[in-house]
Amino acid sequence: MALNTGEFIRLNYTGTVDGIVFDTTVEEKAKEAGIDNPSAEYGPIVIQLGRGHVIAGLDEALIGKEASDEGDVEVPPEKGFGPYDRNQVEAIPVKKFKNKPQVGARVQIENREGVVRDIIGGRAVIDYNHNLAGQTLQYHYTIEGLVEDPIEKIRGLIQLYAGKSMDVVLEDGVLTISLPPAITYDRRWLLWRGTIVHDIFEIVADIKEIKLIESVKRPEATPEEAVPEEAAPAIEQEPAPEQA
Repeated sequence: MALNTGEFIRLNYTGTVDGIVFDTTVEEKAKEAGIDNPSAEYGPIVIQLGRGHVIAGLDEALIGKEASDEGDVEVPPEKGFGPYDRNQVEAIPVKKFKNKPQVGARVQIENREGVVRDIIGGRAVIDYNHNLAGQTLQYHYTIEGLVEDPIEKIRGLIQLYAGKSMDVVLEDGVLTISLPPAITYDRRWLLWRGTIVHDIFEIVADIKEIKLIESVKRPEATPEEAVPEEAAPAIEQEPAPEQA
């Protein structure tokens, strides 16, 4: 049965440019390409078709396929990371930077992130284009199956946006999401938290309330901190005064 917009699937993919891997869900391929991230969770991702969860050209190519299909698709720049825009390049005096910029470094300028392409005559040339802008992309994909369970959809959305696995429990219309310790300091979570909550309400109509619970356990004492009872120092006491 052909896949339609709005359906959820499990997807593996590998994206390349001129044969060089720039993104993949397959750990072995990431290691082979030298782009593996030890903190990343590899394996099929859960996406909703037509929602922009993957690059537009790949998203469009998946609609109409079968839930077990495997294939390749070529994605032009306009359906990938966009055409290269020379207006997104500017020269900024080096003296405006707190620290002297280095060629190739990523910098933040007025809420925009760019790359230092060159330093000419006391000015740093900053490029705000995506590093794959203007490139034609190739994707190999494998559709691992259709996702119908609402809990799997929710976990998939959390993993997709936050990059972390979280325990979720749905009971009597209340969804409880157990947050990892210190998640409130995670920039990615802070950026996408509202989107995650919005999308969950939208895809699971039975949910009336979402609880985000952060629990912190008391750390266990290390062997160095724990003092055996027999080794505890004795407390010297003054002798009790004699009774008159």
